[in-house]
Amino acid sequence: MQFLAKSSLFTGPFISKLLQWYGAYPLNRDRIDVTAFRWTLNQLRQDGVILIFPEGTRSKGAMIKAKPGVARLVQMSDATILPVAITGTEHIGNVLRVVNPTGNIKVNIGSPFSLPKIDGTIDSAILKSMTDMIMERISILLPEKYRGVYEIDKKERSL
Repeated sequence: MQFLAKSSLFTGPFISKLLQWYGAYPLNRDRIDVTAFRWTLNQLRQDGVILIFPEGTRSKGAMIKAKPGVARLVQMSDATILPVAITGTEHIGNVLRVVNPTGNIKVNIGSPFSLPKIDGTIDSAILKSMTDMIMERISILLPEKYRGVYEIDKKERSL
């Protein structure tokens, strides 16, 4: 399994090698990183497993708006999505804590699903809708206090 990590974490040869050993690939979050996007798409098209953090960062508690790149990658690769919710990472602190974490980290894994395939041009409204579908599947795996902008009305959930 591989994942994208902000490029500023790759500081020096030791940390860079450690992150690469863990499966990290550098992502420049200051701009649209075409190289990282192509690398991820290539991995997915080769049936690779990529851990994607759709929000683009670790949130400090509740979910924040996700970036649409995750939906675009799924559309371009036909990848299956396995929603995973992680809590307790707010106690990790810096990158070295990944090696020796403290606190109580919990991982909830949902059922795999696919997005509907869209033929033709995919506009920003469609990407947003698909991104929201992904994030709502993740949010239901979380305790309510962590759902943030993806909290689904209880009435809506019971339908």
